Amino acid sequence: MHGILHKLLVEHKRLAKDYAMAHLLHVDSSIQGDRSISRTLSARAADRWRAANPDGTVTYRDLADDPLPHLGQAGAEARFVPADQHNEAQAASWALSVELIDEVAAADTILLGLPLYNFGPPSTVKAWVDYLIAPGLSMDPATGEGKLGGRELIVLHARGGGYGEGTPRAGWDHAQPWLPHGLSLTGLEPRFITAELTLADTNPQMAELRDLAKASLEAAEAEVDALWTTSAVA
Repeated sequence: MHGILHKLLVEHKRLAKDYAMAHLLHVDSSIQGDRSISRTLSARAADRWRAANPDGTVTYRDLADDPLPHLGQAGAEARFVPADQHNEAQAASWALSVELIDEVAAADTILLGLPLYNFGPPSTVKAWVDYLIAPGLSMDPATGEGKLGGRELIVLHARGGGYGEGTPRAGWDHAQPWLPHGLSLTGLEPRFITAELTLADTNPQMAELRDLAKASLEAAEAEVDALWTTSAVA
């Protein structure tokens, strides 16, 4: 009897997973508005996701228009004080971590628009990551194991210059190598789609690089368009 009940329970969980409505978390961070390449690419990816998941739902967060407060002393203390002992400031910071982590936990797929500013990520993205790292919420405090793994995290990365091997500023992009390390405690593993030389069209000193910039953008767009290939969007 127990064997039959176990099989029924396993099958129920499988069916529930199969029929669960897909959910997307779409996060932008560029301060460039409609001129932003990272926003353009993340919007294109979101459209692609909707086409592949017509019954899916979406949560959108704009870290530029609605920036998070940087994690301060109260937020740091909240991570080492039991929740029932939080003071008002600690409780407010912890509640924000709960909100942001719940957004991630509810999503099957996460899109993050990530521009490169002064060779690093926007400070708003750093703040977002800081709030996502919370013992007991996004990571097991006993084992250190992340609790948010298994989700698809696609990062639409745009950088104004060229930072590849052999270029004068090779290795100066500190956003792309930082993000996987910053999120590692949560279990999230980002996949990057990158367009570079995005300033070539507006910077006269980069005019000779415009063809390379166009090719980089087209390659990124093609990579986005290849996401979630299904019969529904073939």
